Amino acid sequence: VPVKYRGVFGTISTMVRVQGPRNLYSGLVAGLQRQMNFASVRIGLYDSIKQFYTKGSNHVGIGSRLMAGCTNGAMAVALAQPTDVVKVRFQAQINAGANKRYHGTMDSYRTIAKEEGFRGLWKGTGPNITRNWHVNCTELVTYDLIKDALLKSSLMTDDLPCHFTSGFEAGFCTTVIASPR
Repeated sequence: VPVKYRGVFGTISTMVRVQGPRNLYSGLVAGLQRQMNFASVRIGLYDSIKQFYTKGSNHVGIGSRLMAGCTNGAMAVALAQPTDVVKVRFQAQINAGANKRYHGTMDSYRTIAKEEGFRGLWKGTGPNITRNWHVNCTELVTYDLIKDALLKSSLMTDDLPCHFTSGFEAGFCTTVIASPR
């Protein structure tokens, strides 16, 4: 009987019932490595790259923000792609039983590099960068624009509630833009 998944919580409960709770965390180490690498570049370099595109000007236009979002998104994907490949491959073998190809995160890196060459760790980088341009630009640029609007209108000051509100609204915009992809 094929397993049916119904929504996020239905999928989680089905996975726990069929595969056990431990399998929810399959690929966690690679996922953490990916997100830490990805976020540090994507968020950490955004302002510096934005300043590069404005060439020292105090006025930051939408074009500079979009270019910065595209650039640092592509850089983050290029850096984090091997961890993405390992995470996806590791998760894909959940039902392999004793025939698992990968036995741990580091074994996954070694096996992929040995069998497919070092470049095998970067499979799918082009499509991942293309997808990430939309996500990264929408998230960082809308965050920037919303935060600037809140500060200029004096509705909020540059503190935690302003950042939370800007991030919440940017997350909404990003989901609306990225979902059809």
